[in-house]
Amino acid sequence: MLRFVARRVVWMFVTLAAISFVTFVVIKLPPGDYTTTVIANAEARGQDIPDSQIAELKRHYGLDKPFMAQYLTWIGGVVLHGDLGQSFAWNQSVSSLIGSRVLLSMVLSIASLLFVWAIAFPIGIYSALRQYSAGDYVASFLGFIGMAVPEFMLALVMMYVGFRYFGQSVGGLFSPQYADAAWNLGKLLDLLSHLWVPIVVVGVAGTAGLIRITRANLLDELHKPYVATARAKGLPEWKLLLRYPVRMSLSPFFSTVGWLLPGLISGETIVSVVMSLPTSGPLLLGAVKSQDMYLVGSFVLILSTLTVIGTMLSDLALAWWDPRIRTRFSKR
Repeated sequence: MLRFVARRVVWMFVTLAAISFVTFVVIKLPPGDYTTTVIANAEARGQDIPDSQIAELKRHYGLDKPFMAQYLTWIGGVVLHGDLGQSFAWNQSVSSLIGSRVLLSMVLSIASLLFVWAIAFPIGIYSALRQYSAGDYVASFLGFIGMAVPEFMLALVMMYVGFRYFGQSVGGLFSPQYADAAWNLGKLLDLLSHLWVPIVVVGVAGTAGLIRITRANLLDELHKPYVATARAKGLPEWKLLLRYPVRMSLSPFFSTVGWLLPGLISGETIVSVVMSLPTSGPLLLGAVKSQDMYLVGSFVLILSTLTVIGTMLSDLALAWWDPRIRTRFSKR
C-alpha cells in the first residue's frame, strides 16, 4: 500500500505539471489576448484606444513576453511563492478573488452531496431488496426522469414556479437587503432559506444516477455464493444484508468522495449562471470569455490538484472499506 501511495504521489506531480502547461497552451491558442477583449469592449462603446496605450497594457500585464517566459513566470510564482498571479479583468490578486467565492461554493457542494447520499442510498437499497415491486418501478421511473432532465432546465422551471405561484424569486443565495451585508444570524438564516433550491437542482441528477448504481451493485451482490452460504448457516437476514452485500454495494459512496474536493471550488457552473449564484463557476466562465489567462490557469490548476488528490483519497477509502480492493492494491 505504501508503494502504491508513493507511486501515485510521484505521478500526481507529473500530471499537474503537464496539465498546467497544456492549460497555458490552450489559453493562448485563440487569436489575441486580454488586450483584444479590452479593445473590443472599447469599440462597442464607440471609443478608440491608441496603440501606445495598448502597448503599455501589454507591457504592464507581461503579454509582450514570449510564451515560455509568461508560463515560467506564472508557474514559478505558484510553486515558489504560492502566488497565483494577478487577474487582468478584476485588477486584483487571483488568490483573493477566488477566496471570496470559495466559501459559498463549499457550502453548496457539501450540502448537495449530503442530499444526494441521504436520498440515493436508502432508495437504491430498497429498490434492490424489493426488485420489481411497485416502489422499485416508481423509483426507477423517477430516476430516469432525474437523469434525463438537464439541471439548468430544472432550475428555470423552479424559478418560474417560485415567482409565478409563490411570488418569490429563487435566484441568488441572498435577499437584496442581505447581499452586501456583513455576516450575522439574519444573513445566515436568509442563506438557508435560499439554499434548498440550488441543492435540489444540483442534487437531482446525482441522486438519480447513484440510485441506479447502488441498486445494480446490490442486486449483483445478492446473487453471489457467499450470500447463500451465510443464509445456509442461519445468519439473520438483516445482519447478513448489512454486513456483506450492502457493505460491498456502497463502494460508490467512497468513489464519489474524491469528487467532492474539486466540486468545492467549481460547483455547478451552468446552474450558478442561470440562478445568479455568487459561486466560483461563473467567475471561471467570465475569465475564459475575457481570456484572463492567470485566473483561468489558476482555476484549472487548483481543480486539477484537488481532482488527483481526491481520486487518491477515494482509492485509499475504497481499499479500507473493501478488502477485495485492498488485496488488489497489495499485488501491484
